[in-house]
Amino acid sequence: MTIGIVGLPNVGKSTMFNALTKNQVLAANYPFATIEPNVGVVPLPDERLTRLSEIFSSERILNATVDFVDIAGIVRGASEGEGLGNQFLANIREADAICQVIRGFVDDDVVHVDGKISPADDIDTINTELILADLQTLEKARPRIEKEVKGKRAPAEQLTAIDAATEILEGGRTLYQAMQADKFDVSALRELQLMTVKPFLYVFNVDDEVLADEDKKNEMRALVAPVEAIFLDAKFESELAELDEEEAREMLESTGQEESGLDQLARVGFDTLGLQTYLTAGPKESRAWTIPKGATAPRRPESSIPTSRRASSRPKSYRSTISTRTVRWLLRSPPARSGWKARTTSWSTATSWSSGLTSSVIDTLRYVLDS
Repeated sequence: MTIGIVGLPNVGKSTMFNALTKNQVLAANYPFATIEPNVGVVPLPDERLTRLSEIFSSERILNATVDFVDIAGIVRGASEGEGLGNQFLANIREADAICQVIRGFVDDDVVHVDGKISPADDIDTINTELILADLQTLEKARPRIEKEVKGKRAPAEQLTAIDAATEILEGGRTLYQAMQADKFDVSALRELQLMTVKPFLYVFNVDDEVLADEDKKNEMRALVAPVEAIFLDAKFESELAELDEEEAREMLESTGQEESGLDQLARVGFDTLGLQTYLTAGPKESRAWTIPKGATAPRRPESSIPTSRRASSRPKSYRSTISTRTVRWLLRSPPARSGWKARTTSWSTATSWSSGLTSSVIDTLRYVLDS
């Protein structure tokens, strides 16, 4: 799953990308310093993994990851080919979500492509170009879909969805905004690969003054509501990324922040993509596996089960899902058998689990319940 980082030229995209990935891509004070997209894999911070690794004395910790792509800056007219418009649009279509970086800092040494600092105008420019590109896609697709509907090769709902989407876009809203506010259904439009249906994240690249001013931050939040706004100083985050973990924590605490802006971005991005983690732990590793929200244990990827514990290598009775109720039962005295009504495991399975529990497993079960 990838998140494309977009924005006007010179808003701090590449600086933020460098801090995110600890890479050194070109971050220059002129438009289109980024031409080919840069890709970086960013680990998702998770304190639970650290705790599990301590319980099991794991040799290594493997976090879930989010892929970020640093895409060329967009300018007015990109949908018509201005700047690197066509290349920009091709790259953004491949991303699963769009992260808009918006400039909120003032620096006379860093030129702004429009000659002024205006977060509202920056957001409007990016949204307008994406909207225009989607309108072009819908306009080209409509005659084909209309013929398919007449020939009964496509459902009529698809044509209705195209008309509804066109009306929304012509009104100046992205389809993602309509999905959030009006529960607009885009399922009939998925084959068209529209860009404004992608989830949006908004990162305001600001300075210390804005970070400390809640009124200014609230003004910016209002521009992107109901989507969560992320505030960070890309220059400060890049300096933070060069320090070791302990020094970075001390530097962050000195500014009164509990979480770095980049950690917040990774966390919000992971959530925006509709993902969650499935945790496994043992002496070799503690790992966070990426799964869709709402996925249950029986649907987890087979690759997430340690080889020694996969269904093919253990008795059938151990393949049952252990529910939260079962976990609680394992941590107290077993009830009378007649009172046992859990459907997710057998009595023999539960009994064998309870009799073989080690102190480390008991600690883990309690930690899972607390989490």
